[in-house]
Amino acid sequence: MPITTRAAVVESGGAPFTLSDVVLDDPAPHEAVVRLVAAGLCHTDLGVASGGLPFPLPGVLGHEGAGVVEAVGSAVTGVAPGDHVVLSFTSCGDCRNCHGGHPAYCTTWLPLNLLGGRRADGTATISRDGEDLGGHFFGQSSFAERALVDERSLVKVDPDVPLESIAPLGCGVQTGVGAVWNVLKPTAGSTVVVLGAGAVGLSAVMVAALSPATTIIAVDRVAERLALAKELGATHTVDAGQAVLGEAIAEITGGQGADGIVETTGSVAVLRQGVDALAGRGTLVVVGAPPFGTEVSLDVNGLLGGKQVVGLTLGDSETQTFIPALVKLVKEGRLPLDRLIGTYAFADIEQAVQDMTSGKTIKPVLTF
Repeated sequence: MPITTRAAVVESGGAPFTLSDVVLDDPAPHEAVVRLVAAGLCHTDLGVASGGLPFPLPGVLGHEGAGVVEAVGSAVTGVAPGDHVVLSFTSCGDCRNCHGGHPAYCTTWLPLNLLGGRRADGTATISRDGEDLGGHFFGQSSFAERALVDERSLVKVDPDVPLESIAPLGCGVQTGVGAVWNVLKPTAGSTVVVLGAGAVGLSAVMVAALSPATTIIAVDRVAERLALAKELGATHTVDAGQAVLGEAIAEITGGQGADGIVETTGSVAVLRQGVDALAGRGTLVVVGAPPFGTEVSLDVNGLLGGKQVVGLTLGDSETQTFIPALVKLVKEGRLPLDRLIGTYAFADIEQAVQDMTSGKTIKPVLTF
């Protein structure tokens, strides 16, 4: 039977999130109904809500859900009712990248997660008053008390870990972690620079501190975030409002430059400065996403020393192994996500949006 639930609906581009009763479709064979306990708020949600991406509105967003499975479709085998789950992105499971352990680069990733608003077969997962709504966001649309979730978005997790503490693992945290672990792979004595000390950047700082890197530089314009970065493992900080990035990195590294850089700001000017600050054979990981169609100019001769610029989606993570590993680190206190999280009642989602936009809260987590 279809399920009526309360959801935060965005009626049109630029409109606020408003609570409304919606109806979930019956679970398809490879879907599950999840009762949400928590859901992280991410800048991607705000970008879509603003009308910056062609997601069908009115619609239900949310892609960092965490909750308890209530029912499963006939073909679901990985989870059962009662299981605790973190919700992440979905993927087809059949293309070359999915089979190769890189589902974040699924050939159908954009329509399945970010733009389509429907299942792969074109059917809607959410409706209101008989009219289909945009849903299936990252295979979950978790800004709701209950969500209809793709099996490939479900990750079973340790039930002893509070779901409010691990909801952000589904997107922002695994992106920052994956930039360091899956792409940069720091070696002994290397230098890692993180441009932007938001949730993604601070996640990168925390895991860089668990790596063999010995110099970890956090760059931001907000003094409080730089201070937090130091507490979370940065060995050095740079105030981008007071220093020239390349000069500051050169001074810290004795003129060598950075072995690895994680760019989280989405600013092409910052990206260019980062590439110029790389050491020979250094790598910059592009994580921050400016508007579609944005271009950046680079000094081609400057790249010939073996520099690499690598784009990244969701940490290039294989979620079924990656997220449980992060949950274990949270449980053991080695990944202190609680330092980033501010919790808000679901009904206060607009306050959470305002606090994230103003910078008051690094990672808002809605609780149900």
